[in-house]
Amino acid sequence: MARLNEIFATRGDYVQTLKFMQQMAGNIVLQLSGLPVWEDVTIRLSQVTTEISTVEYYRWLSYLLLFILDLVICLIACLGLAKHSKYLLITMLCCGLFTLILSWGSFSVDVSAAVGTSDFCVAPDKIILNMTQNGLSAEIVRYYLYCSQSLTSPFQQALTIYQRSLTTMQIQIQGLMQFATPIFPSAEKHLLGMQKLLNSSETSLHQLTAMLDCRGLHKDYLDALVGICYDGVEGLLYLILFSLLAALAFSTIICAMPRAWKHLASRDREYDDIDDEDPFNPQAQRIASHNPTRGQLRSFCSNSSSLGSQTSLHPPAQTISNAPVSEYMLSFDEKDFPV
Repeated sequence: MARLNEIFATRGDYVQTLKFMQQMAGNIVLQLSGLPVWEDVTIRLSQVTTEISTVEYYRWLSYLLLFILDLVICLIACLGLAKHSKYLLITMLCCGLFTLILSWGSFSVDVSAAVGTSDFCVAPDKIILNMTQNGLSAEIVRYYLYCSQSLTSPFQQALTIYQRSLTTMQIQIQGLMQFATPIFPSAEKHLLGMQKLLNSSETSLHQLTAMLDCRGLHKDYLDALVGICYDGVEGLLYLILFSLLAALAFSTIICAMPRAWKHLASRDREYDDIDDEDPFNPQAQRIASHNPTRGQLRSFCSNSSSLGSQTSLHPPAQTISNAPVSEYMLSFDEKDFPV
């Protein structure tokens, strides 16, 4: 522009045209400087996104580990009951108490998150307006939150002045190229450079208009609300249900553990009271099956002793007399029938 002022110094009308173009360029700069700077908002949104991603990752990892711990404890409980092992039951009881505390803790955290998310979803527009009242004007925030046809864009005036100023400058450049170039051929190069600059500015204006349009950001806003208020709350409800069922299950297991312990102790006492020599004792049968020689020896000894006892119980045999039958009968008659 300064070089063109030097070239057109002898022509006052051309110099006035250049001054008018400078005023148009000043209007464009003024309108662009009036647009809100969203660098701080972008940085804060990026930080919020990063924090949410980090929290979500650790939440997923913690619930996965809690689920694996629940499965391991259930497996230990089944193994301990199957083997009647008191050590496994004690281990399961300690782990169950720890998991119970974790389950109730996760339940409280999930309930708090669900309540806070539900409060946000009741009136998200008001909450966002209150959060951005220091950084952005309420008119701009409402324009993007509602994106209604009845609302005019807060950038419409600035963009209109920008467009008109560019159009006016292009018309002035075309007039100078048509009338001043034949007189000042050296000015053609500079005028062509200005025309290219105006064309690139017009392209930037169209891009800026598309970026400032509310439809794209409003669609992203609605998608975010659906993800938070529907899918997010539903996921929290499932997590609450999982934590509640896990807490109730482990509470039941811990309450039933003393009864199982008493049952195992009573069975041990019953086995201790049973005689090992009882043939109907399952434990004695198992020992006999492992030691068949000893069992046969015991049965042989028992049979021998039983035979001896039977022999001792019989009365002594009567002695048979070798006397003649006639003498025996005579003695019998004399005793029974005296003369």
